Amino acid sequence: MDVMGDKATLFETGRFVQSAGQEETRDETGEAVEEARQRLAAEAGDAEAMSVLGAMLLRRGDLDGAEPHLRAATAEGDRAAANNLGVLLHQRGYADEAAGWWRIAAVAGSAAAAHALGRHHRERGDEPAAEYWLRQSAEQGHVLGAYALADLLEHRGDGGAEQWMRVAAERGHREAAYRLARTLDRRGLHEGGAGADNGVVITGGFSGRSGGADVVPAAFAGAPAGAGPGARAEVPAEEEAEQWYRQAAARGHRRAALHLGAILEKRGELKEAGRWYLTSAKDGEARAACALGFLLRDAGDEESAAVWWLRAAQDGDGNAANALGALHAERGETQTAERWYRAALDAGDVNGAYNLGLLCAEQKRITQAEQWYRRAAYAGHREAANALAILLLQEGDESGAEPWFSKAAEAGSVDAAFNLGILHAKRGEDRAALRWYERAAAAGHIEAALQVGMARLREGDEREAERHLRCAAGGGSPEAAYRLAAVLDARRPPVSPHELGEPSHEKSECEEWYERAATQGHRRAQVRVGMLAAARGDIVEAARWYRAAAEAGSRNGAFNLGLLLAREGSEPEAAVWWTRAADAGHGRAALRLALVYARRGELAEGQRWADRAVTLGPAEVAERAARLRDALREELSA
Repeated sequence: MDVMGDKATLFETGRFVQSAGQEETRDETGEAVEEARQRLAAEAGDAEAMSVLGAMLLRRGDLDGAEPHLRAATAEGDRAAANNLGVLLHQRGYADEAAGWWRIAAVAGSAAAAHALGRHHRERGDEPAAEYWLRQSAEQGHVLGAYALADLLEHRGDGGAEQWMRVAAERGHREAAYRLARTLDRRGLHEGGAGADNGVVITGGFSGRSGGADVVPAAFAGAPAGAGPGARAEVPAEEEAEQWYRQAAARGHRRAALHLGAILEKRGELKEAGRWYLTSAKDGEARAACALGFLLRDAGDEESAAVWWLRAAQDGDGNAANALGALHAERGETQTAERWYRAALDAGDVNGAYNLGLLCAEQKRITQAEQWYRRAAYAGHREAANALAILLLQEGDESGAEPWFSKAAEAGSVDAAFNLGILHAKRGEDRAALRWYERAAAAGHIEAALQVGMARLREGDEREAERHLRCAAGGGSPEAAYRLAAVLDARRPPVSPHELGEPSHEKSECEEWYERAATQGHRRAQVRVGMLAAARGDIVEAARWYRAAAEAGSRNGAFNLGLLLAREGSEPEAAVWWTRAADAGHGRAALRLALVYARRGELAEGQRWADRAVTLGPAEVAERAARLRDALREELSA
């Protein structure tokens, strides 16, 4: 009987793999009875019984009891006994003697012995011999041999590694399934471009007050559907990777559970993602505990999130320590926040230094803030470099700030690229400013897109200006929405004037952009929306927008609201708004007030406002106001 083939031990752990037809565990009484039966047969000279008894004792850790039985069975030519004798000798520290018995068993056809012998040669640095014996084991269907061969080939960069990793995974090896998934993940990243990787990047590092970025809970049923040789080509790499992560996770692989959770979270399947994060976290994976904390935080359960972050932070996860720091900072517990940020830094997370800089800056501890920003910036933290540059700029050190802006921008900081644009624009270096604005705009910076759009307008490139203004306006910039509306407005054909109260026409695209800007509080847009509403006869809408602009401080809004009220017969209220506009420097409003007071017979007050209108202008207003002022002066002196 070839006992070794059925009861081979795992070379790495000394555990035995039971055959498919055997129960994995036995009742202690049953084992004792079986051992007694095998002992009687062994004493009677049965070589097979000697081999089985030796294996039983070896599994129990009774090396002294096992060795004579295994040696006796080996002498009778039992290859399983030879393999297990090698295991025993290896456990005793006699690696070379163990290898001799493994060779005997392997030559006799033992796949388990060939695997053990291959591992022995690899540990000795003899890779050709290791590959030979591991391949012998793998080709005989030994799952550990297939995995070990794949590991060796992958180490050497051999293209055949994936084939054997897949063989081991399909036969239930969970580490092989995990590593195959990682290989497919990397392939998906290469084929699909940035963002295709299903690897774990939990929140991208906690570098702010909101949890940062960027970064962070089945029984095994054989190979995943579609994973067979005939179907693999039809399954995208990222989908197949998920299948293997799921298989490894179902067999208790905690890192596979973590990656599976990350895939599901990215896809928006948060409930299942949480379950896998929980599974991984309970098995001791700190990154999963951290990710679970963020899921709970986002779901509104801050207390439970803190529990998992604490668990992860205590296991050395810097991201979780940063999250705890931010949580305490939001609560105003700055000392505790600082302690956790320092813990994150001690764990090797440079975000800890950046967050310490933010904390010190908020407390006006500028010198310390600069020190922490520098520490993070020198470690390559791009946002820390940007923050350091801003701090230096605020202190008047422009020459010291610029290199840090440049370093941050070159490292990919969009804010730093925008800030460099501001710096160059301030110096009048418009071309250099535009280059940095364009770089930031290409990465999605809204204000940078606005600046590019305005620059293109100045250059007369209306088409390119419109493209950038649309990007900025779509991203929420009210100024961009206003300027885009103005560009579109200038293209509109002239519209026939409407009398107040006439039915309104449909709103144009430019009016829709004006309204978007106006809704966001843009005063000039509010005035323009009011003007368009008035032009189409909607006086209620016009008055609403004029009033909103006027109350926000717009002199044009106040002036136009006054005109509207005067037309409606509310001249006293109109005068109130004209006064507000004139006090803010609106010449036409001052002229209107001069006329109002002149009609009332308050000639001195009318003369005062006429004189003010002359000063404020513009030219045509000043000319009319001068004539009125002179007429009032003559009447007063008559």
